[in-house]
Amino acid sequence: MKKLGNHSSVFRIFLLSLFFVFNASIDAFAQEGDAAAGRALFNTHCAACHHLDKKMTGPALRGMTERLDRDWLHKWIRNSAEMVKAGDAYAVKIFEEYNGSPMTAFPQLSDQDLDNILAYTAEAKPEPVVSDVAGGGAQTSASGDSTNMLVLGALILVLLVLITMLYMVNKGLKDIAKAKGVELAEPKGNLWQAFVKNQFLVFVSVVFLLLAGAYLGFGYMMQIGIDKGYAPIQPIHYSHKIHAGDNQIDCKYCHSSARTSKTAGIPSLNVCMNCHENISDYNGEEDLANGYTKEFYTAEIQKLYEAVGWDPNTRTYSKEPKPVKWVRIHNLPDFVYFNHSQHVSVAGLECQTCHGEVESMEIMEQHATLSMGWCVDCHRTSNIKVEGNEYYEKIHAELAAKYGVEKLTVAQMGGLECGKCHY
Repeated sequence: MKKLGNHSSVFRIFLLSLFFVFNASIDAFAQEGDAAAGRALFNTHCAACHHLDKKMTGPALRGMTERLDRDWLHKWIRNSAEMVKAGDAYAVKIFEEYNGSPMTAFPQLSDQDLDNILAYTAEAKPEPVVSDVAGGGAQTSASGDSTNMLVLGALILVLLVLITMLYMVNKGLKDIAKAKGVELAEPKGNLWQAFVKNQFLVFVSVVFLLLAGAYLGFGYMMQIGIDKGYAPIQPIHYSHKIHAGDNQIDCKYCHSSARTSKTAGIPSLNVCMNCHENISDYNGEEDLANGYTKEFYTAEIQKLYEAVGWDPNTRTYSKEPKPVKWVRIHNLPDFVYFNHSQHVSVAGLECQTCHGEVESMEIMEQHATLSMGWCVDCHRTSNIKVEGNEYYEKIHAELAAKYGVEKLTVAQMGGLECGKCHY
């Protein structure tokens, strides 16, 4: 029995040892943190001021667990101002190096949250992906050209086959007639002479050619200045899909003059830098189905920095700025007057009404024809917005009684008068 008791004690000690080792392993694992969860926390709380590999408002954070003690980092993230006030040497050094910019305190983050963030910053820097495609647009364009050439080649081949078949059928019929001793009548005279002698046929042909020429000429002339689908390549690639779609930036944040001015205006690059002072790399979707790469978007941001003279390393405008020669997309003739503020602020129209679903456009293009007929059709079908406008309410009531309708269209309010757009 005594021997059995000794064995039981040894077994209990073994179990206790396993328990402590297991707990220690769990603690060590928890301390390492979850890098995936840390990335989400980093993007939510830290990305506005910190980058993993570049200085921003604060220092670059990749690999800081190798340079600094984990407990120190926990205290620093939770309340750096308190550490600076207490005179911590390294905290004071960082504070002074970054021009006394105070760091937001995060007392709400748990130890596990902090370990997750540190695990994300400890990940090795990924190798850049080398892409053979300079731009997705070029790839798409080349693919489209190849398809068109293939279809054209197929049509030419079918035409050649038909011509060959007709020739062979004609030759075969002649051979059959010759074999049966049938003499084929040779055509008498010239076909053109026969056509000229028939005055009625000449008259009908001339009338047909005149009408067809007038129709085709009128159709061609009416297409002058109609650039629907025009999507030029800009000197700096700007994705409306990323900005207006994925990030849901309001159109009028960049085109602010559309509210108060005739023109929507070209946004100043300073507007871009409101965000891109702290966004030097593309941090969007990993899987890009449009043919572009993260490196491509990041390179376009560097073009923006070159244009405004921004040095991301010193975080100063220390270079000579270079003007960007944007290519205009929407361009009305000089004899046409169009006021953005009248449509945006007074009529309350959304930008998408005229410009299409810009939030889904990778490359901005002209959505509508912007022709006179297109504008007139809109004025004939759009009702006047009278809410909150006493002037329009009075005019609307008088004209609604005159026309016997409840809602007036823009046309009924005088929107088809020539002087509204041409004067």
